[in-house]
Amino acid sequence: MKVSFKGLLTLLAAKKLEAYSDKITEYFKMMTAQNFLPNSPTMMNAGGRLGQLSACFVLGMNDGMEEIMKSTSDAALIFKSGGGVGINYSDLREEGDIVASTSGVASGPVSFMNIINTVTEVVKQGGKRRGANMGIIEVWHPDVEKFITNKTEPGILENFNVSVGIWEDFWNALVNTEDGNYVLRSPRDRKPVKEINAHQLIDLIALSAWKSAEPGLIFFDQINKYNVFAKARQAPLRATNPCGEQSLYPYESCNLGSINLVNYAQKQADGSYEFDWQGYEEIIRKTTRFLDNIIDVNNYPVPEINVASKESRRIGLGVMGVADLLYKLKIPYNSKEGYELQSKLSEALTYYSMEESVALSNSRGEFPLCSKTEYPEGKIPVSGYYEKSKSSHSFEWDPLIEKIKKHGIRNVLTTTVAPTGTLSMIADCSNGMEPAFALVFEKRVTVGRFFYTNKILEEALRDEGIYNDEILEKIADNYGSLKGIEEIPQWMQDVFVTAMDIHWADHLMAQSVWQDWIGNAIAKTINMPYDVTVEDVKSSYLLAHELGLKGMTVYRDGSRHKQVLHMTSENAQKTFEVTPTEYMNSYIRENITNDYIKKQVGASLALKIHNEEIKIEPQKHEEIMEDRLCPTCKNNLVFVEGCSICIECGYSGCTSG
Repeated sequence: MKVSFKGLLTLLAAKKLEAYSDKITEYFKMMTAQNFLPNSPTMMNAGGRLGQLSACFVLGMNDGMEEIMKSTSDAALIFKSGGGVGINYSDLREEGDIVASTSGVASGPVSFMNIINTVTEVVKQGGKRRGANMGIIEVWHPDVEKFITNKTEPGILENFNVSVGIWEDFWNALVNTEDGNYVLRSPRDRKPVKEINAHQLIDLIALSAWKSAEPGLIFFDQINKYNVFAKARQAPLRATNPCGEQSLYPYESCNLGSINLVNYAQKQADGSYEFDWQGYEEIIRKTTRFLDNIIDVNNYPVPEINVASKESRRIGLGVMGVADLLYKLKIPYNSKEGYELQSKLSEALTYYSMEESVALSNSRGEFPLCSKTEYPEGKIPVSGYYEKSKSSHSFEWDPLIEKIKKHGIRNVLTTTVAPTGTLSMIADCSNGMEPAFALVFEKRVTVGRFFYTNKILEEALRDEGIYNDEILEKIADNYGSLKGIEEIPQWMQDVFVTAMDIHWADHLMAQSVWQDWIGNAIAKTINMPYDVTVEDVKSSYLLAHELGLKGMTVYRDGSRHKQVLHMTSENAQKTFEVTPTEYMNSYIRENITNDYIKKQVGASLALKIHNEEIKIEPQKHEEIMEDRLCPTCKNNLVFVEGCSICIECGYSGCTSG
């Protein structure tokens, strides 16, 4: 509380706090029941001396030594308080450019990333864990090629996720021109520095991601397409938090929280489950208020962050437990029914949170810059409203827009699907909107070893009378998947899918059905098997942009460590292949009109376009293998939701979960 102890006693004596006791109890029960959990800094720091409750921060990095050092100092204070930082380094002049004040030459943005990397190493997040960073270079920057390949070797910028920022002009050169010519420009005066080939650059990005899972792509054109806040800030969004799901302006912050969807699966008399839509609406409204309250209770680490955060009052309400919910409902994650349910879940999340934010605006006031945005003009930051036919909408958006025009809105944006590595471990549910990474895996501890089994799968195996150590070992040795195991009924193999059971194109589709309705973005890993080609990675970029994603991270199995999880034997191997669903194939055939994209994606998926199968010969690339170990317990890290996490001790390389 931001009152003195004497002031608190005065409030108590005047019985001013009695009205809040029910709300305190309600929030307490909501979290102890694990129906909702706020981001890690809120849980770690609330009531503590630091009192910094947000996970996501973005800082600017202007081209001057004082500005660079100010951003570095501010980053250190954010790490100390428990947050992570995203920085776009594109305004720093390229390596070798002349520095007028000293007649020397610039060392380039990558060198300054090393400064932040070192600061991250020595200043632990909230005194508890190392911080995380997002480093961004936009595609027009002369140093972009060096930036792309910088992390293909181990030990480089280990405290950074890195992404290339994509804009419309580059995408147009890539997919709409034959020569693909693209001009790189000086950050200092925007004059041309050299010309490159857009196809060669996207190939370089794909090769690097194939080798090392980095860089990711951030589609700034898509992020700013419905950015209602750009008018107030008089600038586009150009940076995200460390995991890429939260776009922010310099010095803005965001507090996140996740609703545990599996807790809203209600068991029926016949033993089946149905989703509790009324309970979902109620928890969305409660948690929207909860996150808005955090903005005012929060103790921000830098004065500029206090100002910018309260000017926009941005919150990021998200979900976890999606995969577990689908298991209970017996709906395959990558099915038409699965996609439709996920779409409705995401639409409801944003609709009810925005409606509640309007109610808060009516009682508490709109966010300070609301009148300067496009909200009064009837615009909203939700692509699905514009790009999905109204007949497919599950909610009446037009009356809500009229309410916003009349009453304003309390929070500039309300929804984000964030990584929930720590939260989902606490709540014992699946991460975010990701499919389960493995249904069974071995854990090794000091007293021996045991199998971790998804609790919903365990119940189903017991119901089928086939639960035993032998079947668990078979699943663990099959990459944690049920596919191809004869003893397991086909319905279970269809319903209990894992990340490795799902084709990368269907991973993109799942991300897109959430992105249609989420105001900010989605933390999601596009899992790929070991034997995909660089051309497949490139095709995933093309398809991601077509699907309207705001960013993406690919992870090819084996590109960061030799074994993702502990296998019970050296002979453990995957005994199944995955293909795109017909739902995904039909989408590509019916919706992609650009010839270049259709050819590239069709070739990767071996689709027949106009009854003619298209093939592109794969290129061979030298593979770089490396181990990535948890800095806390030295076990292998798992790469999910665009983030490295440890299944042994719960370490997360990102900060919002």
